[in-house]
Amino acid sequence: MKEYDGRVRLIFKDFPLPSHDLARPAHEAARCAGAFGRYWPYHDLLFANQPKFERADLVRYALEVGVPRDGFVKCLDEHRFATAVADDVSQARALGVSSTPTFLINNRPLVGAHPVENFRTAIDEALRDKN
Repeated sequence: MKEYDGRVRLIFKDFPLPSHDLARPAHEAARCAGAFGRYWPYHDLLFANQPKFERADLVRYALEVGVPRDGFVKCLDEHRFATAVADDVSQARALGVSSTPTFLINNRPLVGAHPVENFRTAIDEALRDKN
C-alpha cells in the first residue's frame, strides 16, 4: 500500500467458507471487534488461531485485543453484523468468487496466494488502464 500511496485502496470483504461451520460467527465477531476499533488486530488473531472459533475462543480473542467483554458479547449474541456478512457473500458470489483468498484488482481476479510481484504487475496494469 505504501508503494502506491494514494493511488490504490484496499477493501476487505467477508467470505466465510461454507465448509467451515464456525467461519460465519468468526466473521461476525471480527465485525463486532471492528465496532470497537479493533478489527485488524482481531482479524490477525483469528488467522493465527484458526480453526479455533468456538464462542469462548471468539470472546477470549476480543479480550486479548482490548475489546470490552460486555459490548462484544452483546454484539455477538445479537448477530449485529450477520446481514453485512451475508451481503458480502452475496456480492462475492455475484462477482464469481468461489474461494479464498481472492483479490479483485479493478474487477480482474487474482485467486490464491501469490508473491508480491504478481500484485505489483496487476496493480501497475490497472493503473495504466485507468489513464
